[in-house]
Amino acid sequence: MEHNPKEIKPEGKRFRLVKFFAYMSFIILIVSSFALSMVIYRQSTKVLMKTYENHALLLANNLNHQVFHYFTIPVRYQYGKISLREKEQFDLMDKIVRTTIHALNIEKVNIYDTQKGQIAYSTDKDLVGSIGRGGMGYKMALEGNYSSRLISREDSFLGTWLMDFAKEKKLRTFIPFKAEPPYSYIGILGVFEVIQDLTNEYESILRFRYLIFGVSLLVMFLIFLALLLVVRKAERTLAKRAQEQKQLEDQLNQAERLAVLGEMVAGVSHEIKNPLGIIRSTAELLAEKSAHDQEKEKLSSIIVEESGRLNGIVTDFLDFARPQVPDLQECDLEDIIERNVTFLQTEMDKKGVILRNGNPSDRPYTIQADPALLHRAFLNIFVNAIQAMEKGGNLTIGVEAGKEDYTVAIEDTGTGIRQENLRKIFSPFFTTKEKGSGLGLSIVKNIIEGHRGKVWIESEAGVGTTVYVTLPRKH
Repeated sequence: MEHNPKEIKPEGKRFRLVKFFAYMSFIILIVSSFALSMVIYRQSTKVLMKTYENHALLLANNLNHQVFHYFTIPVRYQYGKISLREKEQFDLMDKIVRTTIHALNIEKVNIYDTQKGQIAYSTDKDLVGSIGRGGMGYKMALEGNYSSRLISREDSFLGTWLMDFAKEKKLRTFIPFKAEPPYSYIGILGVFEVIQDLTNEYESILRFRYLIFGVSLLVMFLIFLALLLVVRKAERTLAKRAQEQKQLEDQLNQAERLAVLGEMVAGVSHEIKNPLGIIRSTAELLAEKSAHDQEKEKLSSIIVEESGRLNGIVTDFLDFARPQVPDLQECDLEDIIERNVTFLQTEMDKKGVILRNGNPSDRPYTIQADPALLHRAFLNIFVNAIQAMEKGGNLTIGVEAGKEDYTVAIEDTGTGIRQENLRKIFSPFFTTKEKGSGLGLSIVKNIIEGHRGKVWIESEAGVGTTVYVTLPRKH
């Protein structure tokens, strides 16, 4: 039976909505993961900046102490004034500064004067004498406040605003250079600028950020995939249940139709059977009385023959409409098949059909069954196989013993059955023969299923047909 997609249309819409929410949730989760990684990155940046700012302040306080006590005071007493243009003073300042910042990951230290904002000293000698480099940080330091600013050299505009791909990250901290007690009244002597290279630390934060984003993305994808698999499995389950429900409905409708049809057929067949018997008996009597009149005898024999054929059809109708309840008894499956073969041997010889034993065995195949009904079921199958081999062929019969049942395979090399007919082969009144009621295989199916067995057919047009029958073993 073909599945009709219209049967699950409402549920299909429902699951399409679920899939839509799954996709939207995945997109939202990706955006949320990116936003989360950005928040973590920004917060980590603030913490890093604050940490290094405190480090710079601590360094500046130490540098303030070292420069004031070991440079400013001694130089004042020795030279009367401070002039870093003189090599001896510059070298002394350089020695004190470099000793103080040694091994502290300080890239550069600049000292500004308080008059022109000129760099009086720098660990980078090329900057000595430069004016106007301090900016707002320098002005705030002159007022006694410290300040820090992060400076970057970016790869591109995209890197600046979106992903923060910076080639360099540096923290510039401006701290006032103050006179220490007992000379505090002198006030601010200059401005320290401490430059720290944070590029490696920022790269570590970026890698951590990408790791968070990657892991979040992977987790979200796995959750999305699991949700999608659940939805698809639910869709398949729903489709399967809808198909099963449709099949059950069709079977119920078919059973109701057959029940009504069976009652009608049984009534009509019963009414026909008795007059038909009278017609046959009368025809046989006329044939006996017309023994010397060939024409009358021929007509009488035709009536007898057709009456017999009609009686067979009516019997099929009655058997289909009122299937018999099997009278179960212990019997041998092989014996039932053998009696059918013996009965049809003459017909097989006549049509040139060669019988082949699929799997010869000496052991009995004991079952609980009604021998008469099974004999009729197999007879119908064998007759169909022989009729399919009008020009002769091979009829192979095999019995295979399973744990719970026996499987009988009846294979012929006849004309075969087309695929479009194969699906309807067990339908009542369906036949491809010119003569016949179309009830033979339907009766076979009723008999086999009445014995808790199964019957199915495999066939290929022009190649042949195999009928499989399974019957439960006697335990």
